[in-house]
Amino acid sequence: MDPVTRIEGLAAALPRENIDTDAIIPSRDITSPSREGFGAKLFAPWRYLDDQGTENPAFVLNREPWRQARILIAGRNFGCGSSREMAVWALLQFGLRCVIAPSFGTIFRNNAVRNALLTVELPADVVTSLCEQAAAEPLLLVVDLRTCEVRLPDGAVHRFAFNDNDREMLLSGMDAIERTWQHRDAIERFEAQDRERRPWVW
Repeated sequence: MDPVTRIEGLAAALPRENIDTDAIIPSRDITSPSREGFGAKLFAPWRYLDDQGTENPAFVLNREPWRQARILIAGRNFGCGSSREMAVWALLQFGLRCVIAPSFGTIFRNNAVRNALLTVELPADVVTSLCEQAAAEPLLLVVDLRTCEVRLPDGAVHRFAFNDNDREMLLSGMDAIERTWQHRDAIERFEAQDRERRPWVW
């Protein structure tokens, strides 16, 4: 996967709590084993007025300039519900690279890391303020994983915590298997020693 270091772009506000994976990508729209084609189905129950794909003009991602949003600001417990990885694929394929929320569903957050979607947790009052600003006028944010900061145009900075192992994986662009394989020599030495110590296992 590509390294994730710094995401800069327009932020769209979706201040709803408990947005589950069925809202992000409904099960009825998961009709193919392919990883592609999910961007158009993102938030389908809210984006479309009917099964023919008539856009709901009131939905934020159907409106300019937020069609080009790279960052989504949402309510607490974003990505709760079932474990479908397609929810992350749909967000990425729409063009979003980061979701900011007070909290995330655990499985969703893990899927996000493995697919290079950055999930940033900030206090609820900060998220509320960001949502209000993003809804009032176009808001350009910088999310820097190297410094673990969200920077606003007025100079305000909000720091966030991020799991060290997940952070290194995103910064390096290597998945868990690739990072493990960096220790290939040590793994192979251990295997060789273990073959001698416990030949019945091998």
